[in-house]
Amino acid sequence: MSSDSLWLALALVLVIEGMMPFISPQGWRRVFAQLLQMQDGQIRFFGLCSILLGLLLVWLL
Repeated sequence: MSSDSLWLALALVLVIEGMMPFISPQGWRRVFAQLLQMQDGQIRFFGLCSILLGLLLVWLL
């Protein structure tokens, strides 16, 4: 994996992460408010699921 690929992946993450607040700021606020109500364990579980899904996609591609 070249450093160009790593920077491209980071850039795509930033684009995807920025789409929700750009398209629907109200919806993003609701999601963020719900996230603040969650316990640390729940947030860690979703983070772990995201990591595992990302690793699976990297492995498949």
